[in-house]
Amino acid sequence: MIDTKALRQKILDLAIRGKLVPQDPDDEPASVLLERIRQQKQQMVKEGKLKPKDIKNDSVIFVGEDNLHYEKFADGSVKCIEDEIPFDIPGSWAWTRIKTVSVDLPYGTSKKSNSSGKVAVLRMGNLQDGEIDYSDLVYSSDEADIEKYYLLENDLLFNRTNSAEWVGKTSIYRGDTPAIYAGYLIRIRTPLCGEYLNAVMNSAYAKNYCIRVKTDAVNQSNINAQKLGMFLVPVAPIKEQHRIVTSFKRIFEFIQCIQRGKKELSALIQSTKAKILDLAIRGQLVPQNPADEPASILLERIRAEKEELIKQGIIKRDKKESVIYRGEDNSYYEKIGGKVENISDEIPFELPDGWMWCRGRSCFAGMESTKPQGEFFDYIDIDAIDNRLHRIKTAKHIPVSEAPSRASRAVKTGSVLFSLVRPYLENIALVEETHSHCIASTGFYVCNTNGILLPQFMFFLMISSYVVSGLNQYMKGDNSPSISKDNIESWLYPIPPMAEQKAICAKLKKVFNLIEKVENSLS
Repeated sequence: MIDTKALRQKILDLAIRGKLVPQDPDDEPASVLLERIRQQKQQMVKEGKLKPKDIKNDSVIFVGEDNLHYEKFADGSVKCIEDEIPFDIPGSWAWTRIKTVSVDLPYGTSKKSNSSGKVAVLRMGNLQDGEIDYSDLVYSSDEADIEKYYLLENDLLFNRTNSAEWVGKTSIYRGDTPAIYAGYLIRIRTPLCGEYLNAVMNSAYAKNYCIRVKTDAVNQSNINAQKLGMFLVPVAPIKEQHRIVTSFKRIFEFIQCIQRGKKELSALIQSTKAKILDLAIRGQLVPQNPADEPASILLERIRAEKEELIKQGIIKRDKKESVIYRGEDNSYYEKIGGKVENISDEIPFELPDGWMWCRGRSCFAGMESTKPQGEFFDYIDIDAIDNRLHRIKTAKHIPVSEAPSRASRAVKTGSVLFSLVRPYLENIALVEETHSHCIASTGFYVCNTNGILLPQFMFFLMISSYVVSGLNQYMKGDNSPSISKDNIESWLYPIPPMAEQKAICAKLKKVFNLIEKVENSLS
């Protein structure tokens, strides 16, 4: 499968090195373009549109008779910068600093935005893959800000403060929506082709420069206007800039088509997995074997064992313990204590002969609490779960002295962690031996089998759409919606014969391994 991100970067790399389109000897050299820009900025100073300080650090980069690169500054001094030149470019191209080809590099507004107003205020979250994303906007009606920070078509916005991964991301403003920009962004306004410079700023070359010059603080990195201004831009002749833009736009349309296909295929894969799980928990994935011991006998044996433990005083009787059975009238009944109630209207779908319905409190062994011991312990928080693969990514190794109060759920090999909290409802994982020593967050319900369900089948059951979507209806709360322990324990679960549970697990493992290989090929 094509790695579209890598392909996109390769195209940008070819573009900024002069290898994407052929050079035309009739093109005006880039050096002439840069001289014209220099003169335009000087004229803007004379007209009062720029201040002398805005051009005092501009420079001219040229190749000397010794074939080395030199930089000439406003005061007339010259410096060899050959060791700064990152790669070779065609003879008709030239190097320049971004500050030299920018009108200026101003930061955006620091004033508070509103949910409505005259113009949009673009923030760092609106910069996505070189384009402006208008899906989450705030607004301003401040006239002074609108005049000072108003964006023009082909302006670039550079994200000066963000995480180490995202600092320096750049997008082009196409004038789609009247807008100004926020303080964590720097505006780049240039006589160069904006689309071309946007390509340069989104290349791996620019990303590596940002990584090299950024300064790091707690949870964020920063690149100020001075460091941005020093960035070396490979400048093509203006006509070639436009040819490059036309070429990579055409190629990117093809790449986007591939990306859409990958997303559609990924969605189809997820839908297929959901359908296969649905067939499994309805008894339609593997054939039934009439010789298998029915689930009803298994449930009765478990109840008898539990009754003996109650008699011995080892456990207490659960007053909500239920027995679900089918009456002679073909209706479903539930017996709790001495009370019997018809629950046919609760039954979500029909099960094969030999299967049974069971409440969660009757097929789960219940949760146990524990406390961190020693100096350090391994903690499974909600975000430790990969909610696509339903696996524990990594546990947090933290000092016991810093243990959060929610670290109190005991787990063991075969436990299933089921998140109670939105938006993490699908953060579900089977605990394997590697993590059996960990302590889980109270944000999980820990499903432990009491012998009615195989741990692997219990896991497949809990990640099924029937369980996840069904329990989702009980979400309550405004700030942090969640479901409760009682919601899970009151839910109805389909119980196959033990032999069929084994057959279903074997089949699902085989099918899902094949699907995972296809998924991995998409990434």
